[in-house]
Amino acid sequence: MKLLQDIQDPADVRKLARSQLHPLADELRAFLLDSVSQTGGHLSSNLGTVELTIALHYVFNTPEDRIVWDVGHQTYPHKILTGRRDQMHTLRQFNGISGFPRRVESPYDTFGTAHSSTSISAALGMALAARVKGESRHAIAVIGDGAMTAGMAFEAMNNAGIHDDINFLVVLNDNDMSISPPVGALNRYLARLMSGRFYAAAKNVGKTVLPAPMRELAKRFEEHAKGMIVPATMFEEFGFNYIGPIDGHDMESLVPTLQNLKNLKGPQFLHVVTKKGQGYKLAEVDPVLYHGPGKFNPAEGIRPATANKLTYTQVFGDWLCDMAQQDGRLVGITPAMREGSGMVQFEQRFPERYYDVGIAEQHAVTFAAGMACEGLKPVVAIYSTFLQRGYDQLIHDVALQNLDVTFALDRAGLVGADGATHAGNYDLAFLRCIPNMVVMAASDENECRQMLSTAFHYNGPAAVRYPRGAGTGAVVEKSFATIPLGVGEIKRMGHGIAILAFGTMVAPAIAAANELDATVANMRFIKPLDVELVRQLAETHDALVTIEEGSIMGGAGAAVAEALAAAGIVKPILMLGLPDKFIDHGEVGLLLAGCGLDAAGIVASVQQRFGTIPPRLVVNH
Repeated sequence: MKLLQDIQDPADVRKLARSQLHPLADELRAFLLDSVSQTGGHLSSNLGTVELTIALHYVFNTPEDRIVWDVGHQTYPHKILTGRRDQMHTLRQFNGISGFPRRVESPYDTFGTAHSSTSISAALGMALAARVKGESRHAIAVIGDGAMTAGMAFEAMNNAGIHDDINFLVVLNDNDMSISPPVGALNRYLARLMSGRFYAAAKNVGKTVLPAPMRELAKRFEEHAKGMIVPATMFEEFGFNYIGPIDGHDMESLVPTLQNLKNLKGPQFLHVVTKKGQGYKLAEVDPVLYHGPGKFNPAEGIRPATANKLTYTQVFGDWLCDMAQQDGRLVGITPAMREGSGMVQFEQRFPERYYDVGIAEQHAVTFAAGMACEGLKPVVAIYSTFLQRGYDQLIHDVALQNLDVTFALDRAGLVGADGATHAGNYDLAFLRCIPNMVVMAASDENECRQMLSTAFHYNGPAAVRYPRGAGTGAVVEKSFATIPLGVGEIKRMGHGIAILAFGTMVAPAIAAANELDATVANMRFIKPLDVELVRQLAETHDALVTIEEGSIMGGAGAAVAEALAAAGIVKPILMLGLPDKFIDHGEVGLLLAGCGLDAAGIVASVQQRFGTIPPRLVVNH
């Protein structure tokens, strides 16, 4: 680590001779592998961007020149080179550095990212702002080929192409991989561009082999052959000067190309080809497995985990296959999250009914609506945080027409190491205000399966939310049992205080109720709310407590308060949930405790509000 240990910021990189950049890349890659293996985090994508990161900081005057990293899960080399090498051991841990770029973390993190396809828009905004302010700095967007499947990227390119006097560069990091394998026409197009390598090789051979009299004929043929083998790039049609593809691991190609592009005005587009997992053979062979591993021994690689409990994602995946076997109308849709949403087995068993639409959440929702119009029963498997990106489509294209679409909302609530960008804190609030929607929250794995069946059989839009990881360890019955629409259940009878718990908060609510001798209701439905149960609990108890792993503002507790107000019932009510702030990364249990959403926190909040439940609050039943 002779070179890396002296790099405190990119200015130190720029002091190196170009011949030292390859040795620096080797040291950086070794450090990266060692560091991530000890903390967990994104690995394949970061191993693939080592040379590109070094080259960008070497050529451009960062942070004066702005680099915006799309998604940002490939920025570990960037963090290491920008003064955070000694903090990498805290990566994605509570009070540690983020796994994504954050403006508050470093001036080199020019734009916070974690969702895909925002980089071109943001960098274009920075480039035009520089022009307005009379500044000559550059703006660079680094975007992956997977992120290019989102419409937002093309909206930004369409806007950028008309500005021919800005210092603006888009770098397409083409590694033929997002998280799931690439899909769609764009990927095929990039593959055709890559086939130009064969043309280039053939052309070079011709120059050395053909006799002189035939070279003019070959030159004429070249103009026609180029059009046949290397299609005209759509990027140029958008107004960009397209360069590439070039090898993203070859400093002798990267550095001079970037230096040349730096001197050109107007929108520039550099197509670089990299390999996910570069330099670590196990990650090169299986970049999906090494996309976001936990801690592991690099010498041995990732070993299969022995899971004692089913995860909610596995429960969904099993249910999806079982229901598809029973009902031929079921189709499964995912926006590029086949593995993350548990759809690998479904794709293998029902390939003709599996649709990965790429990183295109808006399209996924309206695509499902179109299928529902034709009598199919689409199931959209989507993370809660990503459904936010298809909100207009959810309202306008699905709910307004009351179409039969089931939404399986994975990663609802806090998600741990990925932090605020990926937390599913707002779905309860933004879903329950939509007419025709049914919204359910699962309290355990078996109830999750029942809710999925309930949503599937409901003739309209319905959403089931469930958290990341495993639940309580409940035995999952293989039946297709459903739950009566809008009906909760009493889990524990107590006195004085009634706790109305939603989803994952049922278990800690019961633990708290055992100490408080409180009643606990598993409400199950956020919409339609079990208003009759709310009234019953209000009539037989002196105070109500609502608890949810979601935003208090506009959430399930607010629904209960609205129901009480509509019924003219005045009753003390304490609403517990996620506060009105973004919650950083860290272990989920620790974060929940910090929000007062563990058993001890619930007890403390109840006692602080209502005291120790004096006799006047006790009601005999």
